Amino acid sequence: MSATQFAALARTTEPRIALRRFLVLDALVTGANAVAYLAASGPLGRLLGVGSGLLLELGLVLAVYTAAVGLLASRPEPSAWSVRAVIETNLAWTLLSFAAVALWLSPSTAGAVWGVLQALTVAGFAALQYAALRAREA
Repeated sequence: MSATQFAALARTTEPRIALRRFLVLDALVTGANAVAYLAASGPLGRLLGVGSGLLLELGLVLAVYTAAVGLLASRPEPSAWSVRAVIETNLAWTLLSFAAVALWLSPSTAGAVWGVLQALTVAGFAALQYAALRAREA
């Protein structure tokens, strides 16, 4: 990703601000997912072809993760260690999502598409956060 593309996407040329914005975006999207899983686990479970209990558990995990990432994003200068932990967690989520769709779950077509799309979204957050962290450290 070029510096121009990065600045346009972050709407700033300041890496510290870009990093915080990408963390906030991660928290917002993850939080929306958590609320959906917690509030509508039954209908979503039927649509996606997965158990509502699994969605409830994932919703709880995502709610805790949302709070942690949101807290980190609220810091004027998020620590590199903490940001790396978020990046690595996002990468682990991505790999586990692909593995779950391919190996463990038997989702509906909508569930398989959703699993892949959310995994790619989370991988995108990891890439943006990594690029912003590197730019900040440079």
